[in-house]
Amino acid sequence: MESIAALVILVLDIYAIVKIAQSGADMLNKIIWILVVLVLPVIGLIAWYLLGPGGSKG
Repeated sequence: MESIAALVILVLDIYAIVKIAQSGADMLNKIIWILVVLVLPVIGLIAWYLLGPGGSKG
């Protein structure tokens, strides 16, 4: 069961990184968001979804 959860997180992180790279944000913001997602996979993914470029703002 843990491996399924890890695989889902990995796929979602890859999706987030691709969407960040394709976003219209400036390069520094892209780099920061990608690092956050890589260093903190679950928390970074949630933070990007809520606060990141193209996320639901409020």
